[in-house]
Amino acid sequence: MTPDPSPPVVGDGCGEDAPAILRRQSLRESAARTYARALPIVPVRARGLTIEGADGRRYLDCLSGAGALALGHNHPVVLEAIRAVLDSGAPLQVLDLATPVKDAFTNGLFATLPPELAAHARVQFCGPAGTDAVEAALKLVRTATGRDGLLAFSGAYHGMTAGALAASGGAPAVSVTRLPFPYDYRCPFGVGGERGAELAARWTERLLDDPKGGAGAPAGMILEPVQGEGGVIPAPDGWLRRMRQITAARGIPLIADEVQTGVGRTGSFWAVGHSGVVPDVMVLSKAIGGSLPLAVVVYREELDAWRPGAHAGTFRGNQLAMAAGAATLAYVRENDLAQRAAVVGERMLTRLRALAAQWPHIGDVRGRGLMIGLELVDPAEPGPGPECGAAARPAAPLLAAAVQGECLRRGLIVELGGRHSAVIRLLPPLTITDEQAEAVLDRLADALDAAIRALGDRAAHELPPSAPPVTGGRR
Repeated sequence: MTPDPSPPVVGDGCGEDAPAILRRQSLRESAARTYARALPIVPVRARGLTIEGADGRRYLDCLSGAGALALGHNHPVVLEAIRAVLDSGAPLQVLDLATPVKDAFTNGLFATLPPELAAHARVQFCGPAGTDAVEAALKLVRTATGRDGLLAFSGAYHGMTAGALAASGGAPAVSVTRLPFPYDYRCPFGVGGERGAELAARWTERLLDDPKGGAGAPAGMILEPVQGEGGVIPAPDGWLRRMRQITAARGIPLIADEVQTGVGRTGSFWAVGHSGVVPDVMVLSKAIGGSLPLAVVVYREELDAWRPGAHAGTFRGNQLAMAAGAATLAYVRENDLAQRAAVVGERMLTRLRALAAQWPHIGDVRGRGLMIGLELVDPAEPGPGPECGAAARPAAPLLAAAVQGECLRRGLIVELGGRHSAVIRLLPPLTITDEQAEAVLDRLADALDAAIRALGDRAAHELPPSAPPVTGGRR
C-alpha cells in the first residue's frame, strides 16, 4: 500500500521545500529531539486522523500528539471554542484569577470525575505539561503527610523533570522505592496472569509491613492504570483494587497518573473507572486541553495543605486551552466516545491478534480501548525461560524501528515504546471511523510484512550502535 498521491500542498507559508526545513531543524535544534528523528515530515495542515505534509503526502496519524488529541486534529468543536474566546476580547492569560472560561472548564472536569472524588475535591492548575502536574502531585502529598518517601513501579513513565523522572522506571539514580508492575508477557515472577498480579501485590504489601524492608515512610504511591511508554501494559483491575486497599489501610495517598489514559482513551472516561478505584490524587494533562497545553491535579480536600503561593506557575491560566478542553470533555461525554473507543479498540485488537498468529515476530498484542501495543520479538532467539506458560523471546528494537519506517512510507504514523523500544504503539483519535481503523491496520500489516522480509535472518533484536535512546511521552 502506498501513501495517498495527493498534489503538493501550497499556500501554507512554508516558503521552501520540506528537505530545507528539515535540514535547518537538524542544524539548529537540540540533540534531545525525538519524534523528528523517526518521523522526518513537515506537517502543514491536519484534520481528524489525517496530516498533510509540505511534500504533498497525506498520513494517518496514530500518534495523536502522544495522546493529546482526543478528537484528532482541528476538530470543529475545538476550533469553535477557541474562536469564541478570541472574538470575545477576553484575556488570554490570567495567572490563577477566576474567569467564566476557567469556571466552565472546572465544572466540566468535575462532572467527569468519579463521584466520590468530585464531591470533595480540589483542583490545582499547574504549569502546562503533564510532568508539571506530576511534580505538583508529589509535592502535595509530601506537604500533606509530612513524609518524603515515594512508591513507584517498574516500567513507569511520569515525565522528564527531576521529580517526575525519579519516579519513572528508567531513572539512573533514585531515592524512590521501586515495586513490580504486573506484566503478563515478561512477568517478573515467571508466572503471569492473575497469579503474577497477586504475587506483585503481595510483594508490595509485605515490603511495606517489613520494618527492615527499606521502603521508609512513603508520602504516596504513584501509578499508571495503563503504562504507556512502558509498553502499553494495562494494570489488572484486581491488582489496582489491591493497591487501593493496601494504600488506604496504611494512610498512603494513591496518585493515579491519567495524563495519557484519560478522556476516554482506554474505553472509560478515566482509566481507573475500569476497576472502580477512586484514587486520592489524579494527575491530568494532554487531552484535557483539547490539543493545547493544560495540566491539573485533582485531589481530596483533606490533602489541601498548601500555603498561598506554595505552588504556582505563570502559564496555569491558559484561557484558550481551558475553552478547548471544556469543549473536548463535553464532546467526549455527549457522544459517548469512551464506549466507542472500547468497541473500536477491541475490534482492532482482534485483528492484530490474528496477525500475531501469522507472524511469530509479534510476541504480544495488548491494550485497552484505543491505547494499543504490539511487542515485537526475535523468534529465532531462544527465550530466557518459561514466562506466562511460554518462552518470551528477546525484544526486537531493530525490527520495530524498521516497521515504523515502513509505516511512514505507507502514510501511517506510529510511535515506539516499551523497555527496549520494541513495542509498536497505536494512539488514534477517539473519532476514528471504522473505515479509517481498517486502513490503519491494512498499512500496519503491510509494513510488518515488508520489514520482516527485509530483515530476513539479521539479528532483529540488536540495536544499531548509532540508535538514540527512546525516552517517554516527552511531557
